Amino acid sequence: MNADEVKAELRRVARADKVAILSGFFKTGKGQYGEGDRFLGVVVPDQRKIAKRFFAGRNDLTCAEVLSVVRDLLASEFHEDRLTALLILVEQYKRSGEEDRQRIFELYLKSLRRINNWDLVDLSAPNIVGDYLLNRDPAVLFELAESDHLWTRRVVVLATFSFIRVGRFAEILSLSERLLVEKRDAHDLMHKAVGWMLREVGKRDQAALEAFLDRHAAQLPRTALRYAIERFAEPLRQKYLLAGKAS
Repeated sequence: MNADEVKAELRRVARADKVAILSGFFKTGKGQYGEGDRFLGVVVPDQRKIAKRFFAGRNDLTCAEVLSVVRDLLASEFHEDRLTALLILVEQYKRSGEEDRQRIFELYLKSLRRINNWDLVDLSAPNIVGDYLLNRDPAVLFELAESDHLWTRRVVVLATFSFIRVGRFAEILSLSERLLVEKRDAHDLMHKAVGWMLREVGKRDQAALEAFLDRHAAQLPRTALRYAIERFAEPLRQKYLLAGKAS
């Protein structure tokens, strides 16, 4: 498949009755976080199937050819074209050696303004940005955390999921402090993202999460705090909720 064929496949399985539902779910109205985004009406399982078919029987595909298709799809005004591009990019990343992974990582960073809703971020950032930086200097995450672009900041937070999965918490704890305590990031989607990643830390090392909350619970936005402590026993949850309420 080339980019036009991927687009044709997406439009073949699009459902008109899903357009309004998806547009509402991803907040595309005026002043909302997804303002102006357009939908074809394709559900994610169908997008995953098309991304898999893109590679079916194509062992001769070069990374350069895949990246050309991805660039074309990412330029689309339609959400599903962009998400399918990222699903293809994640699959190509898995198949690639170090040199091509660097090219994929660089393309991803150059495309951040096109990765512009939470599903696009959440389904790609850990698997590309996070994985690539696991054994490299993560300083770029702290640089990107200063962006005024909501989705770039969310990419930073979700990228740390790869670190958390291997028991490495320093980056997300530092970024959480920077984004929510020092910078007071006001966006609810950032509060949810940070709270989610803190909860993932707690699943693996509750003491590490408690130590962070002992310092910062009173300063965290309520949504982030509630997400972070979701799995705590009720007495411990109440302790941190009261600390937050006291602020």
